[in-house]
Amino acid sequence: MQFLDGHAPAHDLTYDDVFMVPQHTEVTSRFDVDLATVDGSGTTIPLVVANMTAVAGRRMAETVARRGGLVVLPQDLPGDAVADTVSFVKSRHLVADSPVVLGPDAAVSDALALVSKRAHGAVVVVDDGRAVGLVTEAACADVDRFTRLRAVMITHFVTARVDTSPRDVFDLLDAAHEDVAVLTDHDGALAGVLTRTGALRAELYRPAVDAQSRLRVAAAVGVNGDVAAKAKELVDAGVDTLVLDTAHGHQQKMIDALTLVRGLDLGVPLVAGNVVSAAGTRDLVAAGADIVKVGVGPGAMCTTRMMTGVGRPQFSAVYECAQEARAFGAHVWADGGVRHPRDVALALAAGASNVMIGSWFAGTYESPGDLLHDRSGAAYKESFGMASKRAVAARTSTDTAFDRARKGLFEEGISSSRMRLDPERPGVEDLIDHICSGVRSTCTYAGARTIPELHERAIVGIQSAAGFAEGRPLPTGW
Repeated sequence: MQFLDGHAPAHDLTYDDVFMVPQHTEVTSRFDVDLATVDGSGTTIPLVVANMTAVAGRRMAETVARRGGLVVLPQDLPGDAVADTVSFVKSRHLVADSPVVLGPDAAVSDALALVSKRAHGAVVVVDDGRAVGLVTEAACADVDRFTRLRAVMITHFVTARVDTSPRDVFDLLDAAHEDVAVLTDHDGALAGVLTRTGALRAELYRPAVDAQSRLRVAAAVGVNGDVAAKAKELVDAGVDTLVLDTAHGHQQKMIDALTLVRGLDLGVPLVAGNVVSAAGTRDLVAAGADIVKVGVGPGAMCTTRMMTGVGRPQFSAVYECAQEARAFGAHVWADGGVRHPRDVALALAAGASNVMIGSWFAGTYESPGDLLHDRSGAAYKESFGMASKRAVAARTSTDTAFDRARKGLFEEGISSSRMRLDPERPGVEDLIDHICSGVRSTCTYAGARTIPELHERAIVGIQSAAGFAEGRPLPTGW
């Protein structure tokens, strides 16, 4: 990346402060752009879901990996819960989505409670392992909540073998004017579902898979306690990338923990952070990090900068850390501070190999929380920061009452925030489409076919607040 006037400014910048200049290009289509990363994480799109309890769960991990991204499971999860989640994700089909399943004698209330857990919007009614009906939210409207599903289910629906090509499934759905197909294995047992949009996505994205062609998943571990044992337990459970995570990554405890884990030679990429300086990056790489996580305080749920004054504008932090990491053959992930696709593109232009997203993905069907509605009927989910009092309480549940109370006095995060589901993009895949569309276009403007080419070809200028405001759309006029 280069600055438009040839040199970096003396002051630090965040994403709103900068813009990219279009370059001569021979890239004629978004589809000519390959968004796969080269940092060893195995992602085929440059998106990583942050290890936040309100965001990263099994549904999120499965869905994001199927589209090429990676989810980092939180460090607060017990070892057996991580093992169960990893096993679940590894067993998922690379094309078919996991269905929400109920029996014909389940109640309409059961279906309504579960239908929002998946973006495909349907419950498959199963009897003896075989699909006998479909129930949508619309089918449950104005129906007594104790009505059995056999009374409201749709019995004529599109079916196909699970090995049918996505294009053929799309054609079947298109001909039938339906949105969801039920996929079965060779014995006729339920294998999954596929929507019209899912069939299109299966042709556009490549799943992030391991050497055995199973979906990838990452997990985080803290720097306290028996870090070596925890790290080994995670890798033994099948985790593909290990993230050593603490708010202040440039500390001796992190360096000692990272050195210890690197010495175990676990055979997976090691990510460590968070830092915002070249010195912090250099020390973590020297201690054994393959990837350094960059960002202190830019997240939507984080109050670190307001509480402490500590942090750094994210664009400059990513730019400096990426330059330092590249000098040692390592990579960086830009962690936090993205609100728009442009921010993801600018983080990549600054040198990040992947961009971590947390709160933006909290308001989706696939995040772990329950779907709630405000007084106006708008759907939302609750999110909270991982240094908030709520998260600290969960993390210290095994401490004594006195220690829990003492730690509860200190927090650097929001304990409860409503993350609204965008009616136009309520699923995480909708947001992935939105982001990747923008990033692909960025690459075409820069004349880059790959993310490494974007690193080299991007030219960035500095703008005023008015310049940023000028770029905002005005959907209601002025």
